Amino acid sequence: GLIPPISTLTAKAPVMPDAPSATNKKASKPGKADTKMKAAKSPERGHTAPVEISSAHAASWPNPQEFAEYGVDLMQRQILFFDTLRQRANIMLAHERDGMPPVLKFKYELVADAATFEPASNYQLLNILEVGDICLDECLDPEKPPVIIIDPRAGHGPGIGGFKTDSEVGIALHEGYPVYFVVFTPDPLPGQTLADVMASLRQFVEIVRKRHDGRAPVLYGNCQGGWAAALLAADCEGLAGPVVMNGSPLAYWAGEPGTNPMRLAAGFLGGAWLNHLLSDLGNGRFDGAWLVQNFENLKPEGAIFRKYADLFESVDTSAERFLDFERWWGGYYRLSREEILAIVENLFIGNRLEQGLVKLGPHCEIDLKRIRNPLVIFASYGDNITPPHQALGWIPAVYKTTEELVAADQRIVYLINQHAGHLGIFVSASVARLEHRAILERLSEIEALEPGLYEMRIDNPTGDPDCGHDQYTVRFEPRRVEDLVFNTQPDAFERVGRLSSRLEAAYATFASPWVRAWSNPVTAEVLKWSHPMRVTRYMFSERFNPAMAMTAAFAPMVRANRKAAGEENRFRKVEAMSADWVETGLTRMRESRDAAAEQAFSWLYDWPSLRGSSDGEAGKR
Repeated sequence: GLIPPISTLTAKAPVMPDAPSATNKKASKPGKADTKMKAAKSPERGHTAPVEISSAHAASWPNPQEFAEYGVDLMQRQILFFDTLRQRANIMLAHERDGMPPVLKFKYELVADAATFEPASNYQLLNILEVGDICLDECLDPEKPPVIIIDPRAGHGPGIGGFKTDSEVGIALHEGYPVYFVVFTPDPLPGQTLADVMASLRQFVEIVRKRHDGRAPVLYGNCQGGWAAALLAADCEGLAGPVVMNGSPLAYWAGEPGTNPMRLAAGFLGGAWLNHLLSDLGNGRFDGAWLVQNFENLKPEGAIFRKYADLFESVDTSAERFLDFERWWGGYYRLSREEILAIVENLFIGNRLEQGLVKLGPHCEIDLKRIRNPLVIFASYGDNITPPHQALGWIPAVYKTTEELVAADQRIVYLINQHAGHLGIFVSASVARLEHRAILERLSEIEALEPGLYEMRIDNPTGDPDCGHDQYTVRFEPRRVEDLVFNTQPDAFERVGRLSSRLEAAYATFASPWVRAWSNPVTAEVLKWSHPMRVTRYMFSERFNPAMAMTAAFAPMVRANRKAAGEENRFRKVEAMSADWVETGLTRMRESRDAAAEQAFSWLYDWPSLRGSSDGEAGKR
């Protein structure tokens, strides 16, 4: 089939091993006389006789030296672990003092600043110049169009598409494409709207076209940047070339029950009024730390536990990689009140994009049918933030049949990864070196396809993402729009939308003026630095926690005299097993939470007993 059921591809959770106590009891009964020297009475002679033990079994016992090695290793890892958290806190504070520039690994120049545009926004256009000390002018292919990478503005700062060499930026440069990167400053301009941002992106595209003799650039959008590229393509027909959307949601009500709980959040929080309140408390700015906190709560076993457990277990080798990622993850940017309300009301709650009801200004409605650019949609079954349902579910909503898609002269190609998480789609080095390389290498073939829907299949027998061009093959298999069937709950989400509209109107009328009167830049800054996502990071800096100065003093001595326990140390194995048990327990709790949320949402909004009734009858009841 086109897309196998998600449930058949969900990885099984790790099975907790049998309790050691039960295992030991069973194993110890037949071998008690063999495992230690003890006195046993001889019935013939009436005195005790020694019983020999099994040397193999005796050797399996933990010995004091092994315990001592583990104890030293444990204490040293504790110091190095907390020193890494101290470094993360200081990096976050230094990044904030520097104005939180993009975390790009590449040298760049500023091409355009949308703060000087009319209308203005906080977006900027960068041109990638060098990789380290290597100039790119001689490496670029003049026959290839420029690529504009649009990073997501969903709480974090820009740069994730190029914060390491093996990234979308690096692969595009390796393939000979001139690369431009769209970034944004930490704070929006006062009153900045979504329409202002789209106007800035349109001018960026025009600037890049002029710099490359009128060649239409490739739009490469990650997550929020992907649907921004779709809006731009729908509003600016013919201005840009192919559009690549990586982990980008366009069908916001779609998702698999129990797997994608984020789509239900508005039903429990009451809709957009809460975002309005938080923006008012922030003096007109919505703190992106709230969005990042939502991401972490989706899978607490990974973001809140496993990430730190892995750092503690292998702090000698993973600290640098941890700090590189956290420099981006811990940089929280803001959105304007107008932006966050437009995004939440039009997209995540209203789901108006696939219905062609999103308005950018009084005379501009976005209709996805107006897109004539070839579209490449990259999604993953391992993505619980933007599952394939949300990345592809808009297609049958916009084009009812395959013939309608063909008649529109549109080409849509989708590529499905089986395991990569949301960030892995545009961060993973292996994904960049295979999937993104394959996309960029086949763009000309995609543009030459006959109109229709295709699945991009990559066959890589070597299993190596660094395989040569002749070691993997790409084929485009025709698919039918009618086969894209995703179960949704439109009636339930429409009820959520109506509830959100009423609560938002009530808050905007009666409460918002009072909150705005109380808010000011000082209170907004206090609330910003009181956010749990920041407090849990900067609390480990010696600037706020004097005790961490001792950690900073001890860490160099520990590194100079490191005594790591071997991999075969049984106490280390028990530690790793215990971490697995904790992670499994947290996973079970999260699954129960999500299942309960699905059930509660159905009780509140889906009303199963009334499904057979008409909307009028359901409303009356």
